[in-house]
Parts: sequence; C-alpha cells; structure tokens
Amino acid sequence: MSSIKQFQVTFDCADPKRVARFWCEVLGYVLPPPPEGFATWEEFDRSLPPDHEDAWFACSDPSGVGPRLFFQRVPEGKVVKNRVHLDVRAGTGLVGEERLATLEAECARLVALGAVRVRLLPADEENESCIVMQDIEGNEFCLD
Repeated sequence: MSSIKQFQVTFDCADPKRVARFWCEVLGYVLPPPPEGFATWEEFDRSLPPDHEDAWFACSDPSGVGPRLFFQRVPEGKVVKNRVHLDVRAGTGLVGEERLATLEAECARLVALGAVRVRLLPADEENESCIVMQDIEGNEFCLD
C-alpha cells in the first residue's frame, strides 16, 4: 500500500508565469509569496543567472485540498495531444440542460481569459456533456 498523500501536476510550457496565472484564474488557485529575502518574484528572478530567469512558477489551492501546479519552461513547443489532462469540474451533479448551461457559462469565462473552445462532447448513454478546451499554450483540458 502506498503512503503518498500529495502530488503536484507539472506542465511543460514556454511562459511559466503566464500559464500559472491563467490556471490560478481558472481554478481559484493562488500564487505563492516570493522566496524569503525578496519583495517580489521579479526581484527574485533578477537574482538568478539569465538562463534561469522565469524558468518555473507554481500555484496552489488556497484550501490545501487540490494538488500544487508546477509550470516549467521547456525549449520545445507542444506538438501532439496531451497524454494527461485536467478535468475542470464545473458541472458536478448537474444533468441535461442545466449542466450544459453551467458548462457554457464557465466556457465563456475561460475563453475571456485566453482559453480556446475545441468542441462539445454531448451526453450519451454513459457520460454527461463536457467541453474540450485548450489553455493559453494549447494544453487540452475538459470542462466537465
């Protein structure tokens, strides 16, 4: 039996701070305070060698329930579909038109933040509707 109690989700991206701020808005997460001895993250970044500036960023659930999200800069762009994605649970417990209206409203909010709507997956015999989306760097996620 595993004793692991916590995990973080790591995103490879081009602009860690920008992507972290997007996901904070999506999930209600918060940015951590800058490291001790620094008034701002910008001040901390200026203290690093140029090739390490803006190399990573993180955010967390203020309630401590959800996983920490970590964003790391990588040189290559995204070229294929994600093998892992987040399901943003906006319609939990809702069905039919009420669920769809809730998902559409949340989709509109996320599009205003820079997300892209990919497609609606309509309800079938096994699953309720969800909306496939992409974050500001093209990472897929489901609005569920």
